[in-house]
Amino acid sequence: MSEPAPAELIDIGANLTHESFRADFDAVLARARAAGVAGIVVTGASAAGSRAAHALAQQHPRLLHATAGVHPHHAHDYDEATDALLRELAATPQVKAVGETGLDYYRNYSPREAQIVAFERQLAIGADSGKPLFLHQRDAHADFIACLDRVRTRLARVVVHCFTGERAELIDYLDRDCHIGITGWICDERRGQHLRELVRLVPRGRLMIETDAPYLLPRDLVPKPSHRRNEPMYLAHVCAAVAAARGEAVADTAAHSSATARAFFALE
Repeated sequence: MSEPAPAELIDIGANLTHESFRADFDAVLARARAAGVAGIVVTGASAAGSRAAHALAQQHPRLLHATAGVHPHHAHDYDEATDALLRELAATPQVKAVGETGLDYYRNYSPREAQIVAFERQLAIGADSGKPLFLHQRDAHADFIACLDRVRTRLARVVVHCFTGERAELIDYLDRDCHIGITGWICDERRGQHLRELVRLVPRGRLMIETDAPYLLPRDLVPKPSHRRNEPMYLAHVCAAVAAARGEAVADTAAHSSATARAFFALE
């Protein structure tokens, strides 16, 4: 299942600004290309991280693209300067989406009230800029949907990235014309078994795949790297798992998920 997919792949979420990639960044990109990855969207999850993601996209045009946003873990740092920065970055061609933003009540690293404020301000940036939204939700579905519903008609495209939720949540997102991002969580026989059923419900044209590197190394990867760091080269493994769950050929899943990602993020 870890063989490279026989079609180009797009990783819609990789945290390549993470310090674990500093020592071998060029090699990480080379391995990704060799595994069939033709494009990577680098996640911006803080003010500094969004600047760094934008810089990487400038340095590696066509291969790397960026998002600009503040993850709910960092919502307590959101201020006027942050909002101005995200608006500035969202106006650049390298930034393909606003986010990662949303709500995370599992960790509560930021107070819930601060998370909602930061989320709503970034939804406003999406509405004003016309850029897609790259969203995160964990254990906060009711508040997340409430925030989204207030502005959904003003937003362009929306993806709920790294979806790990239950059927009712998935249906809520699909009913709101959201796209769905699937990670290596689907490879985890302990926590991701339900995704193998739910991923069949996601229509073509709404399904995209991602690694969320360096996190979420596929649990069933053999052999596992000694450092246990996930990286974009393993997107082929995720693609194969998604294809198996959907009853599709790997090449078919690769082709339609990549076409969807190119259209969603307006990639060249």
